[in-house]
Amino acid sequence: MAEPAETRTRTAAHLEALTQALETGTLRRVARMLNALPPAEIARLLESLPPPQRAVVWELVDESYDGDVLAELNDEVRATLLEDMEAEEVVAALEGLDPDDLADILQDLPDTVIRQVLASMDQENRRRLEAVLSYPEDTAGGLMNTDTVTVRADVTLDVVLRYLRMRGEIPELTDSLFVVDRNGRYLGVLPLTALLTRDPILTVAEVMEREPEGIPATTPATEVAQLFQHRDLVSAAVVDERGRLLGRITVDDVVDVIREEADQALLSMAGLDEEDDMFAPVPVSYRRRALWLGVNLATAFLASWVVGLFQDTIDQVVALAVLMPIVASMGGIAGSQTLTLAIRGIALGQVSSANAAWLLTKELLVGLLNGMTWAVVVGLIAWFWFDNTQIAAVIAAAIIINLICAAFAGLTIPLALRRMGIDPALAGSMALTTVTDVVGFFAFLGLASLYLA
Repeated sequence: MAEPAETRTRTAAHLEALTQALETGTLRRVARMLNALPPAEIARLLESLPPPQRAVVWELVDESYDGDVLAELNDEVRATLLEDMEAEEVVAALEGLDPDDLADILQDLPDTVIRQVLASMDQENRRRLEAVLSYPEDTAGGLMNTDTVTVRADVTLDVVLRYLRMRGEIPELTDSLFVVDRNGRYLGVLPLTALLTRDPILTVAEVMEREPEGIPATTPATEVAQLFQHRDLVSAAVVDERGRLLGRITVDDVVDVIREEADQALLSMAGLDEEDDMFAPVPVSYRRRALWLGVNLATAFLASWVVGLFQDTIDQVVALAVLMPIVASMGGIAGSQTLTLAIRGIALGQVSSANAAWLLTKELLVGLLNGMTWAVVVGLIAWFWFDNTQIAAVIAAAIIINLICAAFAGLTIPLALRRMGIDPALAGSMALTTVTDVVGFFAFLGLASLYLA
């Protein structure tokens, strides 16, 4: 889900200032700047840095923020940082995290560290964590936080108020208290507004709301988000199959679900994953994208094969027309992968002039590696198909040229469009397709005219 323009601008400004401070070597300034930000903003900045700078900045984060920052990071970046941390550091960082956040992080840890984390927890918190871990992370049970405040229906509001004063605090984002019976079955909610404004001598049963109903723990996260949207909820009870209260889901968890869905929908169009690290090493990005380029290659050869059914009546020049769609198609899919990541990065404020050069170098290297890989495959197939080494060499060279140009265009086009005040999400694909088609056809036919004439 795209973030507000103010948030994107703030993230880009912080990234620019942070990069400049790192370049000048003023680490104390970096540390002060960094630790003055909320954990979510720190996490966003870490995701916006190349791995070498990310490692330096992570070391400057105040230890008291480590757990909250880890909870905000995407899975891949978090796993990378956890790999370089000592077990004792991980245990200390995760102390005090909410069970739902802790459950997400534990999935990235080795068994030995998980055992240490569990051993450091008291029995009550361990029980809460086990309750969350017993459900898949993309369900209501996996999203819930077990830190709830419950009251009985037969007590007065005055008793509830004295109970809250005795507690001294309530969980964040608490807009209602949950009403349960003596067996822990969920009955409804007691809004804090009613608690504070109604006559203290009234009982909870007289002012409580029996709607909304509790959300079953097995409900998919997408349905939970829809329920929050339709009911305008801030928090909601999560119940088991017997109706017993297990925990609660708050609106901040639902916002994360909506954002992940939007990211997944956008990136899946290019065969990518929403947890991919934009600044992942070249070999990792190369392997991920090579698979989808292979899938695209299969569909491109299918179209060429249909045209090639008529090749008995055509000569060698028309054989070039049979192969042309492959060059353009491979450039198009490679460019769209880079374009999609770039547009998402711009929307999240992760891409700016501070890191554009690093990203461009990375994308060119990924394009070169994928170009060489699939140039060999395409060249061999063309050689066997037409029994002509010159045609094979020409199309192989054209594939390499087009994939490198596609990587360059996929990153520079959205940046240029944004500078011109044009939405890259609307115009980026059209511009990219034009570039990859023109470059692909020109490279292929130009090389053919030189070596096949």
